[in-house]
Amino acid sequence: MTGRMTLRDVSVRYGGNQVVTDVSFAARGGEVLALVGPNGSGKSSLLRAVAGLVRCGGSVTCEGRIGFLPQDNGARAALTVTETVLLGRVRALGLRVPAEELARATGALDRLGIADLAARLVPELSGGQRQLVFLAQMLAADPAILLLDEPTSALDMRNQLSLLALLRTLAREAGLLVVVVLHDLNAAARFADRMLVLCNGRLVADGAPGCVLNETILADVYRVQAEVGRSRGDLPFVLPVAALDHVPKDRT
Repeated sequence: MTGRMTLRDVSVRYGGNQVVTDVSFAARGGEVLALVGPNGSGKSSLLRAVAGLVRCGGSVTCEGRIGFLPQDNGARAALTVTETVLLGRVRALGLRVPAEELARATGALDRLGIADLAARLVPELSGGQRQLVFLAQMLAADPAILLLDEPTSALDMRNQLSLLALLRTLAREAGLLVVVVLHDLNAAARFADRMLVLCNGRLVADGAPGCVLNETILADVYRVQAEVGRSRGDLPFVLPVAALDHVPKDRT
């Protein structure tokens, strides 16, 4: 099933603090959406609202099973990697694990390049390895919508590129809708179809990376002086110059 998502005037409040305000957008399977913005702009809260983990105002409509990967997976249980991935198929499991379910778990590990970790205990793994294990668990559940909160934060450069390329392939070939929170604007520009920019809890830009990434957005949203260039593939890339608060007046 192809995933679909529609948000209308979504707001999130924690106590007296409004962290997301009137966010609206629609997306469908086959797209990779990069949710970007400075720290504290409401990215994680918006993702959790879509996943149904926090109460929100407005409306969230999702068609298709949702897979959600938070920043902190809290992996403390003494389970092996394979056992952890099989938890993604808990609805299909009985007292014995069918061969097809074990094959599905193994396939998910293979696709992420971590099949060699299958017998390892999850708490013994590095943070980056655990991120990949929990992503494999999510993929084994056959979601139509993937919500990923900074999935590359603990990964080295090679694994970051491999993971983001896989997410793009899943969107293209399997029709998944992928919404991923990223801090690396260059990675977002390379792998995302759309960039949604949050600032102070509000959606301030939504469009193709080439339209969204510009010096004005970077100054207004991130408070940095930066140059935006073009790669050989005509993709935008950001070259930070200085924090605006520290730039001498004659250079602003």
